[in-house]
Amino acid sequence: MPSGANLPSLREIRELADEFRLELSDDDVKSYQALMMGPILSTRRLEELQEFRPPVKYPRTPGYRPSAEENPYNAWYWRCRIEGAPSGILKGFDVGIKDPIGVAGVPLMNGSRMLEGYVSEVDATVVTRILDAGGTIVGKTTTEETSFSAGGHTCAYGPIRNPRKPTHSPGGSSSGSAAAIAAGDVKMAMGGDQAGSIRMPASRCGVVGLKPTYGLVPYTGAVMVEMTMDHLGPLADTVENAARLLTAVAGPDPLDPRQRGVIPENYVRDYTTAIGRGVKGLRIGVLKEGFGQKPWADLGFPGSDEIVDQKCQAAIKALEKQGAIVTEISVPMHLDGPHLWNGIGIEGPAAFMMRGNNHGTNWRGFYNTPLIDAIGRGFDSRAKDLSVQAKMVLMLGEYLRRRYHGRYYAKAQNTRHLLNAAYDRALQSCDVLALPTTPFVTPPLAAPGCSILEDMAAAMGCLANTAPFDVSGHPAITVPCGAVDDLPVGLMLVGRQFEDLVVLQAADAVEKSGDWRKK
Repeated sequence: MPSGANLPSLREIRELADEFRLELSDDDVKSYQALMMGPILSTRRLEELQEFRPPVKYPRTPGYRPSAEENPYNAWYWRCRIEGAPSGILKGFDVGIKDPIGVAGVPLMNGSRMLEGYVSEVDATVVTRILDAGGTIVGKTTTEETSFSAGGHTCAYGPIRNPRKPTHSPGGSSSGSAAAIAAGDVKMAMGGDQAGSIRMPASRCGVVGLKPTYGLVPYTGAVMVEMTMDHLGPLADTVENAARLLTAVAGPDPLDPRQRGVIPENYVRDYTTAIGRGVKGLRIGVLKEGFGQKPWADLGFPGSDEIVDQKCQAAIKALEKQGAIVTEISVPMHLDGPHLWNGIGIEGPAAFMMRGNNHGTNWRGFYNTPLIDAIGRGFDSRAKDLSVQAKMVLMLGEYLRRRYHGRYYAKAQNTRHLLNAAYDRALQSCDVLALPTTPFVTPPLAAPGCSILEDMAAAMGCLANTAPFDVSGHPAITVPCGAVDDLPVGLMLVGRQFEDLVVLQAADAVEKSGDWRKK
């Protein structure tokens, strides 16, 4: 443990002054060194004080890295068994936890060599809540490298395989959570979503995945990406089990600043009440801009496959037969959502996750100091091992900061209010928006040794429909609605803020209207 910060040398102060163009004389440099002694002594006192950490409530053993024979799809980074409370809504359920979500005493790698060897000292709030609800945590599921890919191919320990077709992409970055469910290892798992990272792997592996309303589920104790787009949420084999897991983990946490002033007092406590309600009279808005997309040359998105649109339309038709009222809705700004996401999702993580050692400053809550130290050391020694996507975010984000002083991050943050308002207006005339989760058929995994451009396309070419709702924060669920050559297709249903129950209700009706995994 360090004994406090060292007093900067005269040379170090001179270098800092030159970097900031402060034009200090030698005497000035000496004076500033003297002024710095007081704050430096404060760091030594801080090291002597015991800092707050969330308590670890349940005993556990460290677990183990599973063998290839035990882990044929590389869905699991680590296996363990942590028994929760003797009763609760999750009693009898084994639960997987996405790797970047902290489980005390268990390694956390975030798919990256940069954090190899780090062991979390705290349980994330959602982990504690799962155990309090009677669940049993059976391992950490594999994630893409630094959670910056949706292709399934970037994890430092090798690609994650899609149990439906192992040669093809499982989606990402919560790839292992979706694969573990599709393989039948567990019925539910936690994932994270900043651009679609719950919904895309759920869609491609043929399971259910919900990105809750922004702020509904606390993020405390998980590796952050961008605080204004960070979401944790459930993946499950059925909509009912997704609702069950959401019920266990949702609700206010005073340690998470994302939730402060966001969650209404009357938020839903039991999401399983959505199950079996049916959709008679429910208004479904078919989002015009989510279908029939042409290739996006500027962003490298391949556009829509007609067969995917047809599968989604068939599922919507099935809802109409159950009494739902279906109309087409147009939100032209939906097509600007990926541009807003780029404005926030590149410069934001570069400054916060990378330059800010995953925590940044200027917010109240829980700062995970051992994780800050581990990420700082990792960048110092292993930055060269980062994925193509992480290197791209780091370099371009830093360039935009230096050259344009945060202008485009700020413009995107300001413009997201207009995107939110556009979706809110559409949701005044309907209860749920419907569109394909990923508008094209799942491609093969990226080939080992592929080019940088091919690697990037495989990782980031599928965000067109999912990323806008990370920007807006609306709840969005994907539910299987068919398959093409044994590759699942997902229908995404989006609701009003904090009406997660309604999207679960609609998804449950889709699920019960046919065996979509075989159609």
